Amino acid sequence: MATQHSASPAALTEATRAAARLLFEDPSAAGRAARQILEDYPEADAARRILAGSLRLRGRADDALAVIETAAARQADNPDVAHEYALCLGAAGRVDAAIEALETLLAKNERHAPAWQSLGDQLAAKGDEDGSRRAYDRHLETSVRYPELAEALKLFRDGKVAKAESLVRNVLRKDALDTGAIRLLAAIAIRIGKIDDALHLLERCLELAPHFHLARQNYATALVRRQRYDEALAELETLLRAEPGNPTYRLMKSSFLVQKGEHEPALPILEAILEDYPDQSNAHMNYGHTLKAVGRVDEAIAAYRRAIELRPAIGEAYWSLANLKTFRFSDADVERMRAEILPEHDDSGDPDDQAHLLFALGKALEDRGDFDEAFACYERGNAIRGKHHRHNAKIHIFDTARQIKALTKAFFAERAGWGCPARDAIFVVGLPRAGSTLIEQILSSHSQVEGTSELPDIIAISRKLAGKSRKHPAGDYPEILANLSEHDVRELGEGYIASTRVQRHEGVPFFIDKMPNNYQHIGLIHLILPNARIVDARRHPMAGCFSNFKQLFAQGQTFTYSLTDLGYYYRDYVKLMDHWDDVLPGRVHRVQYENMVADTETEIRALLDYCGLPFEEQCLRFYETKRAIRTPSSEQVRRPVYREGVEQWRNFEAHLEPLKKALGPVLERYPIE
Repeated sequence: MATQHSASPAALTEATRAAARLLFEDPSAAGRAARQILEDYPEADAARRILAGSLRLRGRADDALAVIETAAARQADNPDVAHEYALCLGAAGRVDAAIEALETLLAKNERHAPAWQSLGDQLAAKGDEDGSRRAYDRHLETSVRYPELAEALKLFRDGKVAKAESLVRNVLRKDALDTGAIRLLAAIAIRIGKIDDALHLLERCLELAPHFHLARQNYATALVRRQRYDEALAELETLLRAEPGNPTYRLMKSSFLVQKGEHEPALPILEAILEDYPDQSNAHMNYGHTLKAVGRVDEAIAAYRRAIELRPAIGEAYWSLANLKTFRFSDADVERMRAEILPEHDDSGDPDDQAHLLFALGKALEDRGDFDEAFACYERGNAIRGKHHRHNAKIHIFDTARQIKALTKAFFAERAGWGCPARDAIFVVGLPRAGSTLIEQILSSHSQVEGTSELPDIIAISRKLAGKSRKHPAGDYPEILANLSEHDVRELGEGYIASTRVQRHEGVPFFIDKMPNNYQHIGLIHLILPNARIVDARRHPMAGCFSNFKQLFAQGQTFTYSLTDLGYYYRDYVKLMDHWDDVLPGRVHRVQYENMVADTETEIRALLDYCGLPFEEQCLRFYETKRAIRTPSSEQVRRPVYREGVEQWRNFEAHLEPLKKALGPVLERYPIE
């Protein structure tokens, strides 16, 4: 039996520090070192805390709890011991007890920043989003060294990004190594779309502070924005090694896998989270999204309903049900939605929840034939979205004019034969809700074609070329294309093929990029990928525009929040497509949705012929194809051609005069063959 107190106090302190340093790098070694200390000092609670942390990090939560409970009883006022005790409770699935322990700790030590983060994690696991957000805010406030950073954080949360950035830069002028300031500047860069700047900042931050978990979280998010999924997942694995049971990190991992197109591996992660945290409403909702993508619709519905049970105001779950298109709400569902929607001038609710609820109720009422009230819901939901996500129609008009002026017949003639010769990509462009998912499903039913999703790579290339800044908000794109060498152009095409490879899993020759907004970049696409196919999905202006008005998009598409903006946007779209038809005749194949409905086989044969693909019978039975679909039309394209939508807009015609007026002459000239 070891002799107690055989080591000197100084040696004990140094041994404990050495064990603590090992904890996040090698939990097993830290545990061995802590056990060695406890042989000599059985009451060394600092070593007991390290041993508990080691066990917790190795997934042995119950053992960790047994170790730390003794220390927690003896050292009730020691914040580090109390924090480890709470972490062990959370890891063991005792969420309520963990929250209580953290709240007790913070009542005595309100500046204990790690405890605020842990409280945020546990509240998120419980499904308390508001409480979780407040705890994370307190974590950030208590983590900073300079008062200006706390103010900058508040400004950043309130959307006052320029003022926040100014304060952060002032701090960094005083202390260039302040990792809190570097991380916040990176978060600001992510918010304004400067992803490359954010990546550089976060790499520097993690170089200075490898265990700064929030910075690593931000870094993983920025990597995903650049489609660098494998790297992002590797960063999450680092976080999960430090906190294996952290529900936030596990949710992020499942989300990244879904974005990468790997839905099946995401499902067991979500199922494990829900087993540990059955009351996590967002986890149920994410589970529903993933089930829906792989076609397990009944299970998706059950997941969405469970999310609603846990948080009745969770508008996204209601909208997700409505967005199945084939789903019908019950009378009880309608009354529950009405109960959660606040009076028109009451701004106390979460705007995202309120907008989602209004769109979902609008869909429920439309299905019942209550078109006037349904329109009122759509209109109010769009007004809420438009208030928080502004659209500037002048920018779109200006950008369209610049494309037409810069990319002429002469421009393309001078660069004939440039670019990457790869034929892999088939681009499907146009206005959203114009049949692009149907076209993708038809093409991806072919043995040589893989469907992916709405890929952001072309838009990312255009933004990088533009080099926008506050001093130069218009950027240099598309005019900068005239300055590119033949080598530059080929490199951009090769870069696109390389960056999209992560989305391809089937090993077939062709893949589909169905980002609708790529119609604005057909000149760029033709320049860098001259052999790519481009398909324009076109739909009747009234049907297409109104379908967008009643569709709540997760992000972007801000022009859809106003009938007038929609009409002008459609006019600009037609104007630009006319330009591409003029300067690149025959380059774009147009699919009229109404023609596809009227004579499906003829249209499919013409489409396959344009793409250089031999006819295959299964393309006519596209609705039988089993693949993950990540767009609002996922359930519609799992059945034969969706005829019901062609004239639906007429039910709302009495309310659509602003749209007709904005559309003007393009309404009269449809279709454009």
